[in-house]
Amino acid sequence: MPGYRLWVMAVNPDPKPGRWILPLVVLGMVAFTYFFVRELPEASTETTLVASPGTTTTVPGTEGSTTTGGGTGTTLDPETQAYLDEIDAINEELQVQRTDLVSVNDSFNEEPRGVEFGEAEDRFEAIQTTTQELVDRQDALTPPAVVATNHTSLQTELNLASDSVTQALDGLRSTDTGQQRNSAVEAFSTAASNYDTEVTNTVNAAGG
Repeated sequence: MPGYRLWVMAVNPDPKPGRWILPLVVLGMVAFTYFFVRELPEASTETTLVASPGTTTTVPGTEGSTTTGGGTGTTLDPETQAYLDEIDAINEELQVQRTDLVSVNDSFNEEPRGVEFGEAEDRFEAIQTTTQELVDRQDALTPPAVVATNHTSLQTELNLASDSVTQALDGLRSTDTGQQRNSAVEAFSTAASNYDTEVTNTVNAAGG
């Protein structure tokens, strides 16, 4: 129409232009977080443990001494160490005699006998001799003061073992049905077991 202008409004192709803003913001935050975390230093997985310094207990007058194998870390003077070594050696031999005596006696009790009288007598005599030698070795020792009581107990058990094998030999040679011999062998085994226990007690008392 003449004299009038026709105003034409531009049409927005997207009726909701703000709907793309939120996804773009979220995407930007995710990207920022990802790259930020990658730049952080990695946490160390190694842990350093500081061990406390070890301690060693020293018995007075232990110059030139050694440490026992008892695991306590106690350092003993040479005389005490030598004493413990000797009773340990005596104990080792005593247990050998114990095993042999029980074995021979059991074989002699078998039906039919695993060993005859002559062989049993010879082996009983050998055990008797060896056990007496162990008694003499024990008596020859001078115990440290700290284990004087233990030393007496060790002597007692060895003497019982020596007396027991003598009684076992007497029972073997007698007309006894075997009760004396069997009881004596059992007594020897008990004394040897007690000696073994007392060796451990002595080592503990010495601090080894």
